[in-house]
Amino acid sequence: MIRAALIALALAWGLTGLFILALPETFYALVPGLAAMGPFNSHFVRDVGLAFLASGALLGWGARTGVAAIALAGALWPLLHAIFHVQVWSHRGFPSDGIFAFDLAAVIVPPFVALIAVRAMAGSEGKGQHA
Repeated sequence: MIRAALIALALAWGLTGLFILALPETFYALVPGLAAMGPFNSHFVRDVGLAFLASGALLGWGARTGVAAIALAGALWPLLHAIFHVQVWSHRGFPSDGIFAFDLAAVIVPPFVALIAVRAMAGSEGKGQHA
């Protein structure tokens, strides 16, 4: 169950990265509220795509091998990204529209789920088991 959750997140982040790299303008146009952050910047958007791709690869590798430290490395960028979004909300006010729902479902919750799963995987590593 733990590995399955981590692999699902790894696939989601990896596919998100590939989508961003292949269609950066489409990604920019589809993400609720992104255009409000400023004009499209191909370099920046592709950097985000690379970060998602790397996070998905590391999280998947960690889940596949059962090495929590590798999975944690994969969860780190999305976790920092989520914390940044919450920080932005604290300065601009919490959104009460579709942007909030999207951020919560796609940006905030998944890395915390990954962190909880990685912690559980680390606990099973110490017992000689792989979840």
